Amino acid sequence: MELDATDIQLVHLLQEDCKKTTKQYADSLQLSKTAVYERIRRLERNGVITNYVALVDKEKVRRDFMVLCQIRLVQHTKENVLKFEREILKLEEVSECFHVGGDYDYILKIHVGDMKSYREFMLTKLTTINNIGNTQSSFVINEVKNSPSVHI
Repeated sequence: MELDATDIQLVHLLQEDCKKTTKQYADSLQLSKTAVYERIRRLERNGVITNYVALVDKEKVRRDFMVLCQIRLVQHTKENVLKFEREILKLEEVSECFHVGGDYDYILKIHVGDMKSYREFMLTKLTTINNIGNTQSSFVINEVKNSPSVHI
């Protein structure tokens, strides 16, 4: 789908705050409410907008200990890769999982309460997944930038 300048502005506004009214977006874009409503529906239908979510303060829900865990698989057969990915999808502590190239095969973004919780997660959940050959964990000291927005 080709986005025009107004679509791009609208997506930017929605990424900043998707709880505004259609009228507020229309006023910002100098369009009618109907035009904005139709643009939003078209963006949703075409898969440009995939979801609306509430962002949670990790500290307030005691999940502010963030770990980036790199994982190397023992074997890279299709069956093993797909099985590993299915198992990772079940782990609530894992907020993001990336299949990557390089020294490691996957990078996981994990949110837990503290080091003790991370150790428990590693021992009882992550290391029970077959085919993991090696892991390396990096503990986040400070989150310098974290934006769910995609620049277009």
